[in-house]
Amino acid sequence: MAVTPSFPAKTVPEFIAYAKANPGKINYASPGIGSSVHVFGELFKMMAGVDLVMVHYRGSFFPDLLGGQVQVTINPTPSSIDFIRAGKLRALAVTTAMRQEVLPDIPTVGEFIPGYEATVWFGIGAPNNTPVERIEKLNREINAGLVDPKIKKRLTDLGALPMPMTPTEFGQLLTVETDGPRWSGQPTSNRSNRTELYPPRNTESCGDVRFGSKGDITAELTYVC
Repeated sequence: MAVTPSFPAKTVPEFIAYAKANPGKINYASPGIGSSVHVFGELFKMMAGVDLVMVHYRGSFFPDLLGGQVQVTINPTPSSIDFIRAGKLRALAVTTAMRQEVLPDIPTVGEFIPGYEATVWFGIGAPNNTPVERIEKLNREINAGLVDPKIKKRLTDLGALPMPMTPTEFGQLLTVETDGPRWSGQPTSNRSNRTELYPPRNTESCGDVRFGSKGDITAELTYVC
């Protein structure tokens, strides 16, 4: 979660207080309706009880964010880390469950809004009916790359978190992310219903790639916000 340097709030509690005192006056940058950045912002609005104006862009919103036309966004760390390091954006919090190595002094949103957690992850799939032995080999090789010290360091420096998994583990993650109560807007211990902000994904077929079948998943990589 990052704001422009001129924004008066320097912490999440200050941001929430300012937003409640100025409803509808803070512009939130999003790359489009239904994007992860949009959904993360809507979840924040719901759980913090604030009114932010969603400004959806077809292209990059960074020129307007850096220029102050929009004031805040919750964007994947790899795309904003250089601006944060250069002082062109101010990081208020990360949206993962734990603090991140790349920004160790930046708190999590969950430290102020219990239960808030939002991450972007990327997975690798294979065409439907790919032989199991090929899936297993791909899984081994991809996971080996994710734990390679040089690759791991590069990803960590960008704010990404490598998460090697077995095909079965990744299938379980997909189930939790698509069918679980992740987007209810309630603390984890009190979640019972999913919000329609992030409706269930069709896990049948996506082109010639089947993402919902555990046997076809090879590995995954998480990008943190």
